[in-house]
Amino acid sequence: MKSQPAVFAIMSVLALAQAAAAQAPVQAPPARPAGSTPATHAAVIDVGYIFKNHGRFKAAMDKMRDEVLAAENSLKGERDRINGLMEQLKGFNVGTPEYRKLEAEVAKAQGDFNVNAQLQKKDFMDREASVYMQVYGEIERAVSQFAREHGIAVVHRFDGEPVDTGDRNRILGTITKPIVYYDPQIDITPDILRMLNGAPVAGQPPARPVR
Repeated sequence: MKSQPAVFAIMSVLALAQAAAAQAPVQAPPARPAGSTPATHAAVIDVGYIFKNHGRFKAAMDKMRDEVLAAENSLKGERDRINGLMEQLKGFNVGTPEYRKLEAEVAKAQGDFNVNAQLQKKDFMDREASVYMQVYGEIERAVSQFAREHGIAVVHRFDGEPVDTGDRNRILGTITKPIVYYDPQIDITPDILRMLNGAPVAGQPPARPVR
């Protein structure tokens, strides 16, 4: 796995997935045909696992990471140029015309550098959020379709990641999670992932073992 870029850190999958869920508009369910049997079953889905194994999402994130690294390299080159100007500045006497001219050039370069860095960071973060929202919308539609086809009345989100006993935050998150127990047979995560990735998909992860 690639390391996170220093200047533009990629936001965590679970955090953005939760933010996407909070911001997603609530859609009214389609009207049930008259005389049809109401759905009564419940299911669970690990949205974090879906994001980590969604083929097109992973490809989009990898592409964006490459662009972030390229942008960082460009900024590094400009930063090195500014550092070079600052070294040159030491060779002039303070207050001389040459010193003031170079000092103004350094100040402008530093200002432009800071503005460009912030704009690029915002652009990448906006694009990243857009990809998350697009994929989350796909997940919602796939879950909705699967639930209608299988008589599922409600789908709960859960976190299927193993608990790291050395991570205090993970432990606290585990003991406060809303779902304490579920029958593994109601986990529709692999089914939704297959719907999203399509079949066949090169490199598609195998279905998770029953926990």
